[in-house]
Amino acid sequence: MLKKTLQIITVMLLGMSLNAQELLCTVTVNADKIPGSNKQKFTTLQNDLTEFVNQKHWTNFNYKNQEKIHCNFTITILQESGDEFKGNIQIQSSRPVYNATYLTPVFNFKDDDFSFQYTEYQPLLFNQNAYQSNLISVVTFYIYTIIGMDADTFSLYGGTPYYNKAQNILVQAQQSGYKGWNQNDGTRSRFVLIDNILSPTYKMFRNALYEYHLRGLDIMSTDKKNGKIKIAGAIQKLKNIYNSRPNAFLLRIFMDAKADEIVNVFSDGPYFDTSSLKEDLLKISPLNASKWNKIK
Repeated sequence: MLKKTLQIITVMLLGMSLNAQELLCTVTVNADKIPGSNKQKFTTLQNDLTEFVNQKHWTNFNYKNQEKIHCNFTITILQESGDEFKGNIQIQSSRPVYNATYLTPVFNFKDDDFSFQYTEYQPLLFNQNAYQSNLISVVTFYIYTIIGMDADTFSLYGGTPYYNKAQNILVQAQQSGYKGWNQNDGTRSRFVLIDNILSPTYKMFRNALYEYHLRGLDIMSTDKKNGKIKIAGAIQKLKNIYNSRPNAFLLRIFMDAKADEIVNVFSDGPYFDTSSLKEDLLKISPLNASKWNKIK
């Protein structure tokens, strides 16, 4: 009887493992700028989005708990008109570094063109073949972008299937009338983000993601010197992008996530000649000059 019970428990645990989702995501809806005391709908939205993001399977792979992608979605509501809302959404994601307790930031982006319609308790449904709502489209677009960038840090160009899904969401949303989905919606739009990531012109960005993380950070626990060499090599690849496209959006995307970490990596031992590295960083990201000057 005990053996049978253990077999049942084992099957149940295996089932839980096979159904392990990809994301470990914190969703925050901030409506402090909206007057009035009836904030329950924002709490409902936050809870429903948390369940939507974390409990759905987004890939065909089974992620172990230690493999889950850590991420944050922070939605700030700035305007309300009936069931229409305007604000912004901040997206952050990170992944564990091999043989360390450290989580390295991979994606950190604020989308200021976030408007959506929402009625409390409305079901949040995703159909990959049809546009449902701007709320669902924006959230799922960034889910697949996060998964794509995470995959690129483990396998060279491994994120392509997920970027393609994000691009498909974009195409379906282009007729919605909401801003951010079309080519003429600015230089920091969702359109530009996914278009650049998938463009052969910027393939060195994705190459740098792989080099920096798998061949750089992931060996730091056993070979710090070589890890630094690989990370510096990844930054050199970004310099190659700068040489032909000095205002490339993806350079900003990379540095918004990694600037503080780069300073920490190269401010610690063992010794590494950082003179040319600092020159490259100052050219690629002059906005972070004060940070680069901290590298010794």
